[in-house]
Amino acid sequence: MPYGAHEAMETHEILNETRSQIEHFSFYARQCQDQSLRQMIERHIQSAVAAYNEMVNYTHTYKAATPHQPDMRLAQPQQIAYGLRQPSPVSPQTGVTSFNDQQIAGAVLSAHKNSARNHMQAALECADPNLRQMMVNGAVTCAQQAYETFLFMNQKGWYQVPTLLDKTAQTLLHTYQPIGQQAGPVQPAYQ
Repeated sequence: MPYGAHEAMETHEILNETRSQIEHFSFYARQCQDQSLRQMIERHIQSAVAAYNEMVNYTHTYKAATPHQPDMRLAQPQQIAYGLRQPSPVSPQTGVTSFNDQQIAGAVLSAHKNSARNHMQAALECADPNLRQMMVNGAVTCAQQAYETFLFMNQKGWYQVPTLLDKTAQTLLHTYQPIGQQAGPVQPAYQ
């Protein structure tokens, strides 16, 4: 079964990115001091390995596999710490020989965010329905894992969420109103 040029190149990019992510996350997991961060990264590695193997196997055999479902940490809105609490100044460091847990978590978060975008971009270029679904699943998995990483960082105070005044946020968001019954069906432009 042939692949289109776009989907072959996008699949190549995703497989290469996933391979790199597995290697980087394995390195980060060995450097972690925080046990819960290490365990989270190890779960993310297992998920990435399963997704990588699924895609490689499909591109070799054209037999779709059953997608894996990663174990995700759920949160309630009241668990998120909103607002800035004396954020420390930051700047890039050169000559780093090892990473601390905050740097590791930040790198993991960035990798997941970028991978979610890249998977969705690849899905939009896939004609093969099974390959497309693997890309969509990868985007969702990366988005969920990015959120899990955010929750960890937010709990530690490493990812603070700036806010607007309640009145400002409400004024902005309450300008949008639901479509009422009076809207009726959409009329065609040409008849």
